[in-house]
Amino acid sequence: MGAAFDLVIRNGTILDGSGDAAFDGDVAISGGKIAALGKISGSGTEEIDAKGKLVTPGFVDIHTHYDGQATWSNTLSPSSTHGVTSVVMGNCGVGFAPCRPDHHDMLLRVMEGVEEIPKPVLAEGVTWTWESFPEYLDSLGRNHYDMDCAALVPHAPVRVYVMGKRGADREPATQQDAIRMSALVKEGIEAGALGFSTSRTMIHRLTDGSLAPTITAGEEELTAIALAMKEAGKGVLQLTHDDYDVTQEGITGLGMWRRIVELSGRPLTVSLSQKSRMFTDKWRLSLKFLEDAHRDGLPIIAQVSNRTVGVLFGLECERNPFTGCPSFERIQHLPLEQKLAEMRKPEMRAKLLSEEGFDPNPGKLTQLRRFEQMFLLGDPPNYAPPKDQNIAALAARRGIPVLEFAYDLLLANDGHNIFYYPATNYFDFNFEAVETMMRHPHTIQGLGDGGAHVGTICDASLPTHMLTYWTRDRRDGEKLPLPWAVQELTSKTAGFFGLNDRGYLKPGYRADVNVIDYDRLHLHGPRAVYDLPAGGRRLIQKADGYEATICNGQVTYREGQHTGALPGRLVRGTQAAPA
Repeated sequence: MGAAFDLVIRNGTILDGSGDAAFDGDVAISGGKIAALGKISGSGTEEIDAKGKLVTPGFVDIHTHYDGQATWSNTLSPSSTHGVTSVVMGNCGVGFAPCRPDHHDMLLRVMEGVEEIPKPVLAEGVTWTWESFPEYLDSLGRNHYDMDCAALVPHAPVRVYVMGKRGADREPATQQDAIRMSALVKEGIEAGALGFSTSRTMIHRLTDGSLAPTITAGEEELTAIALAMKEAGKGVLQLTHDDYDVTQEGITGLGMWRRIVELSGRPLTVSLSQKSRMFTDKWRLSLKFLEDAHRDGLPIIAQVSNRTVGVLFGLECERNPFTGCPSFERIQHLPLEQKLAEMRKPEMRAKLLSEEGFDPNPGKLTQLRRFEQMFLLGDPPNYAPPKDQNIAALAARRGIPVLEFAYDLLLANDGHNIFYYPATNYFDFNFEAVETMMRHPHTIQGLGDGGAHVGTICDASLPTHMLTYWTRDRRDGEKLPLPWAVQELTSKTAGFFGLNDRGYLKPGYRADVNVIDYDRLHLHGPRAVYDLPAGGRRLIQKADGYEATICNGQVTYREGQHTGALPGRLVRGTQAAPA
């Protein structure tokens, strides 16, 4: 007699994604769906013994930038090595479609500047087998992946497609421009995009320091696009922005977006973090804005991170405290061993310690030597280090000038040391603000940026950090309930974007599952690998404890190693929950 199911996971501790308490039982899978839960008598063609292990839905990461990687690779790592089985890409208004052939270089420069993916990597990797956004989706739809992926229509390519250089230079859109942009967005959503994304944050700049094309787009332009989404009857608005209702160079804040949501009825998700060094409580005003919006029936929520946006500096990273110095510019492209040899020479040390760096993006430059808020990350990494462990404090206790101390730290450990600069959420040297934002009823998990900032940020590991730090290892405050944390990573993120067929372990739902050795779950420190197109470098971060990750009923990862299975596909449009 043949097996009753394709796969049975036996004897696990099941957290079904609903936020309810865990229960012991089995999970049966057939045809890529959850077939049954409980005590399963029938056998599986394959079986996994999960005794003593957690069994959860696959994680749904709604803020990634795999737009390019999905065209050249079947594996959407590093997210797929952290239990993620579905991603939404195309965030922050940047992407590669629609795009005219003579605009390829312009969009590569925008992505390089905003999301810090080197242009040589993109130039070799992005295939450009499309012009329109529906053609881009068709291109993705022909590929097989280690997870499912869905896309947003990004504002910058739409603006450049319609307005050309005027759009790239942030000139105001005419009424005709706005009509054409609206039609393109509607076309993309009707072809299967989950929504539309844009950015209005001053940190999103090209490598020459110029602002990204979307930053100063007018309310009329954005309203026209949102009304086209209303006409389509679907789609989420995604916004990356600066602080609440602050006017900078004519940029209006969230008040404008409230008006847009009121007119269009489309749900809006905005980024939220503790951003400002001078006004560290500004995020509280955004929470009040969310509460007022929900009181008035407006579907506006914020995406938050469960730790800092951790900018990483080192000799194997994109930047370090000596980046931009003339002498370092001459050696920055050397292999690590040669770079170390040069920096160990007394004359090079003297030059670098005397030079000042330059970067056309002033925000990046100011981070490089802010040693009072910079830490040695270590392995395993500590994302909540005490204030007295910052590099400036360590140097002061040793009586060494801080720049000299930082220089020596960079050369130690054979050049593999990484400095951790919490760019958000850690100005008080604790996670109290993070916890308040996470636990707010109108926020969801996001901002991991998988696929982007490949040499400066490695936050695709946020799902693992949620489980390890917040529910198990926290020592500086109350631990958060594990069922709540799993719900935050699964059904809550999936539901907001209309991916209602996943995020739960219930009969009829997609068989996206994690089997996790919770006691052994462990984050390693980030490290550099050179596996991108054109030999490009990226930072990856491995995790122990994911015994199996299952997508669409197939085991894609065992103990963090890809099995070769590629059951993931492009997801077009919202997905209905099982009957």
